[in-house]
Amino acid sequence: MYYSVALIAYIIDRVFGEFENVKFLKHPIIFMGDYISWFQKKFYKDSVLMGVVLTLSLLTIVFVVSLFFSLFDNVLVQGFLASFTLSSKMLYDCVKDIIANENLKDKRFKISMLVSRDTSDLSNSDVNKAAIETYSENLSDGVIAPLFYLVLFGLVGAYLYKAVNTLDSMVGYRNEKYEKFGKFSARLDDILNFIPSRITAILIAILFFSLKALFEFKKYGKKHESPNAGLPISAIALCLNVKLGGPTSYFGKIKNKPYFGDGVENIENNDVLKALSLRNRLDVFIIIVLILGVL
Repeated sequence: MYYSVALIAYIIDRVFGEFENVKFLKHPIIFMGDYISWFQKKFYKDSVLMGVVLTLSLLTIVFVVSLFFSLFDNVLVQGFLASFTLSSKMLYDCVKDIIANENLKDKRFKISMLVSRDTSDLSNSDVNKAAIETYSENLSDGVIAPLFYLVLFGLVGAYLYKAVNTLDSMVGYRNEKYEKFGKFSARLDDILNFIPSRITAILIAILFFSLKALFEFKKYGKKHESPNAGLPISAIALCLNVKLGGPTSYFGKIKNKPYFGDGVENIENNDVLKALSLRNRLDVFIIIVLILGVL
């Protein structure tokens, strides 16, 4: 177990985030994205096989590079490098920045940077709904899952997870272009997120002290087309007493998503702030668990 590395990585990410102000540092995920874009331009075909080649080639590169860096036998170096697989501070800051805007047009623009749905006609309630959904879902993808694989498998495990997750975010769409090409990486992402998504939903329920969410998040979460994404979304909806999901426009077409939760449909800015209030409790819980692991 890599508790010491995970503890240092989590604290670094909590304090410094993505190091976006350090110009000479390029985030490792950007390198992954650049490779995926290059591969698509050169070798894209509407086939599952080419999607498999893309996935395996990226994972091979990431494995070799991360294995090399894992040989540096220094817990501080390892923690610093591992911090780039976490996005707790960035996620919190981005979502909070959305509701800091009074102008609806500005809010729509900022939420468009975080979600794939159409945002040009969203109401204030719709923007808030999207913010809560992306916050809860990305707590799993951007915090709990990479931390889970970091603790179990160290730097290599965390970076391999982020490679699969980056693939899913870029080519894992169920549309004409990516239905076949992104199928392998999307299914692999489902497998890797199976346990972390459930841990995330349980933590949301426990840290909000909601028995209802703890016992009912599966009932709503299983309605989502993803075996994982609906679980943390449902958990936070039940905790906040709001109704998430519902008909949503993607690429100009309405998708009749199920509803998650049974609360109010009009979602206010305060509901987003309440969702974000989870951050400090989650930080305390994770740091205590990691310290106990070190001891």
